[in-house]
Formats: sequence, C-alpha cells, structure tokens
Amino acid sequence: MKPIYPCLWYNQNAKEAADCYVNAFENSRIVGDSELVVLVELAGQKFMLLNGGPTFTPNPSISFYVQCTTEAEINHAWSLLSAGGSTLMPLDRYPWSEKYGWVQDAFGISWQLSRGKIAGVEQKISPVLMFTNRYANQAGKAIQYYTSIFKDSTLISASRYSAGQTGPEGTIQHAQFILGSYVFLAMDSPVEHAFTFNEGISFVVECTTQQEIDYYWDNLTAGGAESMCGWLCDQFGVWWQIIPSILSELMNDPVRAPRVTAAFLKMKKFNIQALLNA
Repeated sequence: MKPIYPCLWYNQNAKEAADCYVNAFENSRIVGDSELVVLVELAGQKFMLLNGGPTFTPNPSISFYVQCTTEAEINHAWSLLSAGGSTLMPLDRYPWSEKYGWVQDAFGISWQLSRGKIAGVEQKISPVLMFTNRYANQAGKAIQYYTSIFKDSTLISASRYSAGQTGPEGTIQHAQFILGSYVFLAMDSPVEHAFTFNEGISFVVECTTQQEIDYYWDNLTAGGAESMCGWLCDQFGVWWQIIPSILSELMNDPVRAPRVTAAFLKMKKFNIQALLNA
C-alpha cells in the first residue's frame, strides 16, 4: 500500500502552525522545513503543511479526530488548538464521549478531540470527511469507491440513520474505513453548510513507479477533474495529490531542484522519467 498522508494549506504561516501542533500532541516533531513545505509527525503520523498563500482556505468539511487517553491530554490539546480559533462544539460530555469538543484553530484547521477510543480504530489522528451540500448523502457511495481503488482496504464499521432521525434513512451517520494502513472516518451531514471539500485539505499518495501513478490518477480522476502538479479532484469533490516518492530526493538536490521544478510545473499527472531527465 502506498503511503497516504494529509496536506494542509496555509497562508504563509505553516511553520507557526507546525510549532502549535507539535506542542499540542505528544510524540510529535518537525521533520522538514523549507520555504514552501513544513513536514511534521503528529503523534507519529506524517502531515504536510503547505505555504500555498491565500488562494484556498481549509474548512470543517475535513476535520481531524483525535483520540485522547487522559483528561490532561485532551485539556492540553484543547487549550492550544482553541487559542485564537473558534469553538464549533464546546468541550463537554456527550452521549458518544465522556469528553469531546470540536474546534477550528487559528489557522483554519478543524479538530475533533475526544477522550476515549473508537472501537476498532487504533490510529491516533484520523481525518473525518463530511459529505454535505452537493455531496450530501454520498458517504456510503464514496467509501465503496475508495475501498475499490486502494489495495488492502475495507469498511471497518458504519452506523446509519434510521427512519425518524435527522438524516435520510440509510445514509451514513458515522463510519470508519481503512485504505491500506490509513484510517479515515466519514459522515453524511443532514444540515446544509456554507462549505464543502476544497484544495485547503488534500491527501497525498506517494508512488514508486509510473504504473502506480497512472493507476491512481486514472481511477481517482474518473468523474472528477485533473489539476496541475499532481493535484486532482475526485467525483466527490475530495482533493488528492498523486506524487512520485522520489520527488523529495530530487527537490533536496540543489543542482537538480530548479530543473525538476520547471519540469513538473508543466505537468498535470507526474511523469517520473521526465523528472529524472530534467
């Protein structure tokens, strides 16, 4: 299974955000820092923080669910993530958690913090896809679509709205699914929101061969749209970056990096051989 990890878009303050997150979560560190990209491990999980400018803004259609084990841990993370941000659901006791809160931090990233574990989900931080507006009630279809494309994938569990509940009967109230070794959560929102998926949060898929790039590109763009430099939008509006794993090595070579950059800026789907020839 190819590595999958989130890419978060910032308006030139990725390093400030990285410092906040590393302090908020245990077992976290900055592993790479350049003018364009800051790479971090949060609770041991890889995140790319991109200094993309003001073009795109993250929103709560994709949030990150954090499983906290102690009262001190959830309180500490909440205090740092809520500073300068906005509370979407206050930190309190709810039927599904002894302590839970949903906050949008000062950088626009949304976090759902919960004390206690989700049964069957070992991952500390999991992205939550909220299907709303034009993509409302499509979470179940999307899960089937993603698990058919990514190898070693499965639906872990799903609870559905029943008759008389707020959502249409049979749609996804809450689901967990795994793509390779990476856990996603998903939900259909019965409430109309002023946001939906955009480039503010995307998912990076690293590929070792051109065949793999072609496979994920062709499957994920079906019914969606191609963009530049390995970016694509799938048929549900979720954004992905299909990139060669060798790209970071090439970009870290001060001699080759300018030529490689000039080459991939002309590409939609990445061509590994063209990058190597640059």
